[in-house]
Amino acid sequence: MEAVNLGVARRIVPELLDTLRARARVLQRIRLLQPIGRRALAMEMGLTERVLRAEVDFLREQGLVMAAAAGMSLSDEGNALLEELEPLLASIEGRAELAIALARVLAIPTVIVVSGNSDREDWVKNTLGLAAARYLRFTLQASDVLAVTGGSTMAAVARMMPDKGLPMPIEVVPARGGMGEEVALQANTIAEHLAGHLGGRSIMLHVPDRLAEGTLQQLMHEPLVEQSLAEVRRTTVVIHGLGDAIQMALRRQLSSEETEMLRQRRAVAEAFGYYFNPEGEIVYSMTTVGLRLTDLADLRLVVAVAGGDSKAPAIAACAKAYRMDVLVTDEGAAKALLSGVSAQAETSATQALYPVHV
Repeated sequence: MEAVNLGVARRIVPELLDTLRARARVLQRIRLLQPIGRRALAMEMGLTERVLRAEVDFLREQGLVMAAAAGMSLSDEGNALLEELEPLLASIEGRAELAIALARVLAIPTVIVVSGNSDREDWVKNTLGLAAARYLRFTLQASDVLAVTGGSTMAAVARMMPDKGLPMPIEVVPARGGMGEEVALQANTIAEHLAGHLGGRSIMLHVPDRLAEGTLQQLMHEPLVEQSLAEVRRTTVVIHGLGDAIQMALRRQLSSEETEMLRQRRAVAEAFGYYFNPEGEIVYSMTTVGLRLTDLADLRLVVAVAGGDSKAPAIAACAKAYRMDVLVTDEGAAKALLSGVSAQAETSATQALYPVHV
């Protein structure tokens, strides 16, 4: 259904699209939280049980939702229907238009925008993970070596990766060392989970996230580390998260002097152990083992996943700093990014009209 036809449909049967969106939201939330009971789902969605019961009963009659003692879940038909509905929903909700505008502004070939703002709603991170996981499923080739970074967003990608589909005998590797932080958020753990869902295999990189230069040189000559690094160097596709510079500095336990230095250098973003200012310039880098920024130019595909309006400055900086083929983000970040671009354009136009003479 094309955009022009959506407008015609809304004029003739305005309730049609509203009903479609409402029922699709129920299906989407069940998919993210399944198995889930009706009362818990009603609380999660802010609906009364009576209203939700009517919607769920209809969806069950259509064979889209299954009920069991553990709670409700989507049927195969329900999952397939949501896949087919996604382009239509993106058009109805304006996310398709947001994605096109963002791709043009950031000069990123492919942008996917999901509903919500992950800074405000916890479930949105799983939606980000699912969208990125589905993209990977569609794009990966059997010969690929997939590298993944650590963090909660990448953990969501692994968690939401569909098990169904043909097994993919690919290798999944950690993009960098990550021992020392929460085990579930380490790149090693996430690589293992992704490989399990895809039907491939994974390797582990047993090195800390941050090393002194002397220690790094010693480790580089350890046989197990050498072997793992050789596998990481074969990477063809990388999927990674990116973060706010100061938050990442605190998470990685940088010293107060280093954190203050990042503030003074206007660092707003971190990715792959590099810190960037708003212009996308490297202002600091950590001594780490794994993929380097210079490696990205030789990869087949570079995918970034980040959401929430607070991540807008980091996304903008990273898009300037290095090649990014795909960005999976949410409405919160997308709208903040476009608002920032509009504000910059307005400021530039004002300065052109009223130049300051010193």
